Amino acid sequence: MKLSCLPVSLYEDIFSGKRSILDWVHFGADLGLDGIDVSVKFFPTRETQMLEAIFEEAQRAELDICTLVCYPDFTHPDAFQREREIEQMKSDVRLAATLGAKFARVTAGQNHPGLHRKQGICWAVEGLCRVLDEAEKVGVILAYENHTKGAPWQYWDFSQPGDIFLEILGNFTDTSLKVCFDTANPLVLGEDPIALLKVVKERVVTVHVFDIRAPNSFEPVLVGTGVSPIKEVLSVLKHGGFDGWLSVEEASHTGCEGFKKATSFVRHTWGAV
Repeated sequence: MKLSCLPVSLYEDIFSGKRSILDWVHFGADLGLDGIDVSVKFFPTRETQMLEAIFEEAQRAELDICTLVCYPDFTHPDAFQREREIEQMKSDVRLAATLGAKFARVTAGQNHPGLHRKQGICWAVEGLCRVLDEAEKVGVILAYENHTKGAPWQYWDFSQPGDIFLEILGNFTDTSLKVCFDTANPLVLGEDPIALLKVVKERVVTVHVFDIRAPNSFEPVLVGTGVSPIKEVLSVLKHGGFDGWLSVEEASHTGCEGFKKATSFVRHTWGAV
C-alpha cells in the first residue's frame, strides 16, 4: 500500500493563488506521504516551465504525483459541449502524463435535468471509450469513481446510484478502465459501500478514503470520525491482496492538524486490519 492525499480543504487557497501547488508538494512531504493527488483545477494555465518545476520538486521531495483528479461531464445534453468535454479530458490525460501522474480520476458526468438513464449511460460510455484510447497512448490509467458531486459542478453525478455506476463499468470489462473507490460516497444515497466494493474490488487501483457525518447527507468530517466504514473497506481490500494507493480525501477544514490526524488514522487502520 502507498499513501497519498487529496487536499480538498486547501482547494480554495490553491484556486485563489493564496497557496501554490509547490506549497502542497512541500506539505505532502512534511506529512510523510508516498505521493500527492492534485486537482485539474489547480492548472488554469499549463506552461511547460511550471509543470516541469512541479514534477522536479516532487521528485526532489521523493513524492509521486499519484492522481490528477478530473471532472469530465460526458452526460451534458448539448452535443457540442459533450465533444468539448471529451477533448478537454484528453488534454487532461496528457497533463497527467506530463506531471508523471500514474492515474487520472474520471467521472461519468452530471445528472442534468431531464436526462434519461439509457441516454446518459450511452453518452458516458462513449466519452469514457474515447478518452480511454488517449490514456492508453500516453500510459495513464483512467480510474472511474463512484462519485457524488464535482467541485465545479451544479448537479450530482449521473452515476451516483450504484446500479448506474455498475452498468457503465460493465461496458469496460475487458479494457484498461479501472476504479477509484470512494469509501463514503454510496452513503450519501443511503447505499452500502461494502456491497459495492465487493463487486468492483478486483478493479480498484486507488481509494479515496473519505468520511461524512451521517448517511443520506453530504457533510464532510475529519476522516475516522464519521460514518464511513473505513476499517471494513480497508480490511476487504487488504485481505483481497490490494497493493495500490490509498488517498486520504481531507475535506474537514480543520487545518494542518486535520491532515496529520487523517493520514495517521489511515496508516494505523491499514496496519491494524
